Amino acid sequence: QVQLVESGGDLVQPGGSLRLSCAASGSIFSIGDMGWYRQAPGKQRELVAVITSGGSTNYVDSVKGRFTISRDNGKNTVYLQMNSLKSEDTAVYYCHADVRHGVYSRSYIRYWGQGTQVTVSS
Repeated sequence: QVQLVESGGDLVQPGGSLRLSCAASGSIFSIGDMGWYRQAPGKQRELVAVITSGGSTNYVDSVKGRFTISRDNGKNTVYLQMNSLKSEDTAVYYCHADVRHGVYSRSYIRYWGQGTQVTVSS
């Protein structure tokens, strides 16, 4: 019912930048929180950043000051600007969107993107 399509993952050198995008489409009445998680090989998936529908943001400590999450509500799209990338940022990045399907729906359902690979290496 809802599809999230991610883009922007790539191979980049340490200190470089990337911008990830995630566009939601389908049966959407409204979207609450949107965010990004990542999973490195052999590690658990971790929250990287989240943004509410009102624009409030929260970040994991390891990316504060380097990553910026933003969203375009008119396009149902969330972005992650990543600067000063480090090798430890290498992971598959997944976006999520918490979706209400109709005016009478009180609950949000979380949908996930397919993941996009970010590799930071010289």
